[in-house]
Formats: sequence, C-alpha cells, structure tokens
Amino acid sequence: MSLEANKALVRRLFEESDHRQGDLPAELFGPNYAAHFTTMPMPLNLDGHVQMTKMFYAAFPDLHHTIEDQIAEGDKVFTRATARGTHLNAFMGIPATGKSFAITITSLDRVMGDEIVEEWVLGDTLGMMQQLGAIPAPQAS
Repeated sequence: MSLEANKALVRRLFEESDHRQGDLPAELFGPNYAAHFTTMPMPLNLDGHVQMTKMFYAAFPDLHHTIEDQIAEGDKVFTRATARGTHLNAFMGIPATGKSFAITITSLDRVMGDEIVEEWVLGDTLGMMQQLGAIPAPQAS
C-alpha cells in the first residue's frame, strides 16, 4: 500500500472506533495483531483491545478523536490525536463525575498489506484523571 493508503487505514481505525463505540472491525487488523498500551503490562490481541476500548466508550459515551497530525514512512504511521469525552458512567471504579476531558494521544501503527498488524499507543492518562478530578492537579507555586 502507498503511504497515503496506510494513513487512510489508520484514520479509518479512529473513525470506526468512534462511530461503533469501540467495536473495531476485524478486517482492519492482521491475524496476529498486537496493541501495546503504556498502561498495560502486556500487549493486547484484537479481542483485548476491543474490550478495553468498549470500556472507555461505556464510561465516556461521547468519546471522540480528532486527528491533528499524521506522518507515514515505510510500513509505519504515526498519529497525534486529541481525545475528548465526558465522564457519564463509572470508569475503573470511579463514579461518573460529569466532567469532560481533552487529552493528547499518540499512536504508531505498523501496516502490512491492507491490515494493521501492530500498534503502540501513548495517552495522557494522568492528565485525564486530573481533569476528571480523580487525581489532584499540581498546585501552582
């Protein structure tokens, strides 16, 4: 696939995730897909990724991503996106706060053929928890 086609495939992943509330279409992924999240001790397969993603959409039903930048080289696509949502249901034991968040997410996706085969994702989890009030924000000095 061309670099532009690789970028379009990753954009589709974000769009389908938002549209389907985390129910990711299997045809986007290779059979041995692995997702590496900084908050997870081990990589997730597609089923694990779907379960985790659905948990986020259940807690933040209006969750959506805006792609800010994308760069492709070889078989890799780097994406910087903004994730926004409102905490309307319990999340990881934290009761709904009704507060909104906006955080930066970066992902590096490896594409083979027309499938995503590996993904590394880094999100500002600390910033999200601070915006939700679950963790105190640093005090200005």
